[in-house]
Amino acid sequence: MDLHASHTSLVRPRCAPEAGGIPLQRRRGRGSLSNRSGRFEPATREEADDGWESLGDLEPFVTSVQEERARSIISRNASPDINFDRSINPYRGCEHGCIYCYARPTHAFLGLSAGLDFESKLFAKVNAPALLERELADPKYKARTIALGTNTDPYQPIERQYRIMRRLLQVLERANHPVGIVTKSALILRDKDILSAMAERGLVKVALSVTTLDRKLARSLEPRAATPEKRLAALQELSEAGIPTAVMVAPIIPALTDPEIETILTRAAAAGVGEAGYVMLRLPLEISDLFREWLAEHAPDRAKRVMSLIRSMRGGRDYDANWSRRMRGQGPYAWQTGRRFELAAKRLKLNTRSYHLRTDLFEPPVLPGQQMLLF
Repeated sequence: MDLHASHTSLVRPRCAPEAGGIPLQRRRGRGSLSNRSGRFEPATREEADDGWESLGDLEPFVTSVQEERARSIISRNASPDINFDRSINPYRGCEHGCIYCYARPTHAFLGLSAGLDFESKLFAKVNAPALLERELADPKYKARTIALGTNTDPYQPIERQYRIMRRLLQVLERANHPVGIVTKSALILRDKDILSAMAERGLVKVALSVTTLDRKLARSLEPRAATPEKRLAALQELSEAGIPTAVMVAPIIPALTDPEIETILTRAAAAGVGEAGYVMLRLPLEISDLFREWLAEHAPDRAKRVMSLIRSMRGGRDYDANWSRRMRGQGPYAWQTGRRFELAAKRLKLNTRSYHLRTDLFEPPVLPGQQMLLF
C-alpha cells in the first residue's frame, strides 16, 4: 500500500483493472468516472477511502494545458476503411470528455490515464501552423484532403484561447489546400469567414457529429461538447453560408441512442446538410472499462442489453479491430441498423451527390529565403 498526500492509493498489478471510484464532487462536469493508470504502467493506482474522510478534501479535476512543440504535424495512415490518408491533430486530449471517445487510449503513451486525465490534462501543439506551412512547402508534397478532428476535437474549449485551428485554416486557405473537418462544437462558426472563402473554391467540407438529441443524455455522454441543438443550428448556419455540410450519427450506441437515427437525420436534412454517415460504438482497450462504468451509473437498467448487443456485433467480444468490421460491426443487429440508416437517408435525399474537394488549385507556400516556382 502506498500513502500519497492525505489519502490512500491502492497499488494493484496491471492485470487487475478495477474501478477508480473518484467521488462525484471531484469529477463533476466530466465524462469518466475513474482515472486508472495507463496500460503501459507497471501498476495501476486507485483512490480509496481510508476511513479518515480525506478523499472529500481533495481538489476537483481542473483542466490544465501543456504547450508542446511538435516535430511534425501531418499524420499519415493507410487504413482501408477511412476516406483520408492524412490528418492533423492540434491538441492531445479533449475537454469535451466524451465517454466513448476512441482517442482516449492514446493518453497512455504519455504515461497518463485514458479516464479523467484524458479530459483534464491537455496538450496544445503551439507550433502546428508553422509546421504545416513548412510541410506543405516541401517540393515532394502532393496535395490531398487533410482531415481535421479525426482524433481529438480541434474546436474543443481551449481553442478559444490558443486559436491553433484558425491559424491552421489560414495556412490551408493561402495554399488553396482542401480540408475536411469533423467537430462537436459550435465554435466552428467563429471561422465561418475562412470556411466560406474556401468553400467558394471547392476546398472545404464540414461535418458535425450528433450522437443524441436528448439534452440530458448528451450532458452525461459528452459533458463539455456543444448541446445537440447548438450543433444543428451550426449546421444550418454553415449550410446557409454555402459551406458543404454533413452530419455524422456517431457513435450509434445500441439500445441507448439507436432509436434516434431517423430523427437526427430528419433534423439535419432540415438544417440543409447534403451528406450523412454513421459509426457504431467502438470500445477498444481502456474504453471498454470506462464505458461499462458509465453505463452502471447512468443507464443501469439498460447496461446488460447495451453490452449484449455490442458483443453480438463484435464476435462475442467488446471490440473487434478488424478493418472491415470495426466501424459498422457485423451480424443481424448491425445489418438492421445499416438498412435503417440507408432508408432514412434515401427518403431525405441525403448522399445523392458527393462533394469532391479540389486539389488542382494547390499552391505550395513560399518560405522565407525560398525561391518561388517559375510555373
